Amino acid sequence: MEDSNKKNTDLSLCKTKVFEKVFDLHAPLLHNFIYYKCGDTDISHDIVQEAFIKLWENCKKVLFLKAKSYIYTVAKNIFLNLITHQKVKLKYHQETPEEINSESPEYLMEELEFKVLLEKTISDLPEKQRVVFLLNRIDKKTYAEIASMLDISVKAIEKRMHNALITLREKIGNDNI
Repeated sequence: MEDSNKKNTDLSLCKTKVFEKVFDLHAPLLHNFIYYKCGDTDISHDIVQEAFIKLWENCKKVLFLKAKSYIYTVAKNIFLNLITHQKVKLKYHQETPEEINSESPEYLMEELEFKVLLEKTISDLPEKQRVVFLLNRIDKKTYAEIASMLDISVKAIEKRMHNALITLREKIGNDNI
């Protein structure tokens, strides 16, 4: 009994090293998760910081094993409170170095048009579908990992992904999505 109490005290979130480990482990994915919801890096960064501040403030109340669930719940609630009255619009911000390209101007134009259409179609997906789609396709998360992050069943994730793919194929007409 004393050993289990000692282990629980060793994993107290109020200890700086334990808290830093939790932060290093979960902050990047939480940031991406919120970014996919709001499409704004600054907002997602602020929400992640605020979630971890709340975790630190409540470190005595939150068990180490519940820290991940706690920060995701807090971050989702902060996001919902912040964005309640706004329509969420996702914008990609990908900077690529200028490359020498030997493709024809027509091909480059078609490629650019396709990219714009794809980005618009993804941003127009319902939020729940968009989040699942991006977590799976961009962050390479499995359905089980996404289900755990969103605190829903794997079947619900499969349904959201299925519906997202149907919408993308209908609007883009490309079976290679």
